[in-house]
This record gives sequence, C-alpha cells and structure tokens, in this order.
Amino acid sequence: MENVLITLILTCCFLAGFAGFLGLFGFLRYLRYQETIQLAEKGLVRPINGGNGKGALRWGLAITGLGLALSAGLYPIGFIQGTAGQFPLNLGPWMLAGLIPVFFGLSLIAIHFFTRSEEGDENSSGAHMAQTEAGPRPILDDEGKDS
Repeated sequence: MENVLITLILTCCFLAGFAGFLGLFGFLRYLRYQETIQLAEKGLVRPINGGNGKGALRWGLAITGLGLALSAGLYPIGFIQGTAGQFPLNLGPWMLAGLIPVFFGLSLIAIHFFTRSEEGDENSSGAHMAQTEAGPRPILDDEGKDS
C-alpha cells in the first residue's frame, strides 16, 4: 500500500510540474498576444524578426549534446541490471531516452545545412534588410490610407 501511495504522490507532482511548465508558456504567449493587440490599437504592426537562420543549427547541437550525454549516462544500466550480453552492443531499450534526442538533433543539423541559402541569394540584396530595419509600419486600409 505504501508503494502505491508513493507512486501516486510522485505522479501528481510530475503532472503538476508539467502543467506549470505548459502554463508558463501559455502565459508568455498571452503576454505576446496582448502586446500585439496594444500595437494594433495604436495603428502599428509588430516588426518582422527575420533572425539569422541559425536557430535549427543551435538547437540541433544542443539536443544532440544532450542526447549523447544521456546515452553515455544510461549505457551502464545494462551492466547494473545484469542483462549484459542479452542485447547487441549492450544497447537495450533504456538507451532510447538518449538515442532519440541524438537523432532528433542530427535531423535539425541536417535541416540547417539543406535549407540554408547560398551567399549570393536574397540575403545580400538590400530589400530584405530594408524590410526588417524599417520598424513598425502603420496599418493601411483598402485604399492605402492610414486608418
């Protein structure tokens, strides 16, 4: 009976932490929405944040590193459990917690290299820079006049 109670308490704590984590992101999204509404009431539009296109590479490297660390930490579980030799290269199902982030991170790195634009593409033209550096623009109605 004690084991069931401990498991129930740990499950409730985990769910409460997960709900708090999702609630934080929901609250941040709500604040961004309110900011957009305030800008729209003043007749402004949120500036376009183009970024530099390296987000997938950064996240890919971080997630791959995390997966490698998890894989290195979980590898000895096969020896501790006494299942050494039952799985090829002692890579049991517990290794999925590390291998899934490794391959997800590697796919983000591949996406970065497959989708990046060449040096002479649109990034070197002035039109892209003028659009992002222009700042807030007024909202125009159908005839092109300020509303």
